[in-house]
Amino acid sequence: MTKAVFVTGTDTEVGKTLVSCGLIAALQAHYSVVNGYKPIAAGASYQQHGLVNDDALALMQASSVDLNYQQVNPVVFEPPIAPHIAAHYARQSIDLELISQGLAELRAQSDCVLVEGAGGWHVPLTEQQTLSQWVAEQALPVILVVGVKLGCLNHALLTAEAIAASGTKLIGWVANNLAEETEVSAQNVNYLKQAIAAPCIGEVPYLTDLNNFSLKDCFNINKFINQM
Repeated sequence: MTKAVFVTGTDTEVGKTLVSCGLIAALQAHYSVVNGYKPIAAGASYQQHGLVNDDALALMQASSVDLNYQQVNPVVFEPPIAPHIAAHYARQSIDLELISQGLAELRAQSDCVLVEGAGGWHVPLTEQQTLSQWVAEQALPVILVVGVKLGCLNHALLTAEAIAASGTKLIGWVANNLAEETEVSAQNVNYLKQAIAAPCIGEVPYLTDLNNFSLKDCFNINKFINQM
């Protein structure tokens, strides 16, 4: 069966896309075809082929095969706000069957699929459903991106607890430095390495270039690949 893993973050703007693209590159050393999937995106602009999200475009570029935009990001909204609110303003509903079918179709043509979330772990999709519930229904193992900054310890520990409470398995986490590394930020990362049961699978330095293929070297795939 095709492997798949879900990437979430302690918050929005913590580097999920940066980490996801790096992980795709690292996983391509183990699997022949590794593709990215962004089931829902809020924050997009109109380009030649319609409404597109920059994160989804980055995943398309990182993927092993040429995919059309709809395959990578079936649900997209223009304003950069919570998806359920964006859907309300667009007078649309988020079709959960559509995003589930999109994942199934992508898995059928991949050896491994990396699924990038939107916002944090419990981001709402509808008044009754969160993205975390969908992840649990799909039985996807989870990788957590921790944005290393003031407050990250609380955010990381709460998110790790929430992932466990959702019935999903946290198989690894990544420390993404959102500012220049300091002695304090290093101490924060070291604390989380002891406090979070899942292994730290990588540390990304500040201002890493998304197009720098050496980013894949930031990750230790062997620490989690057997749990996918």
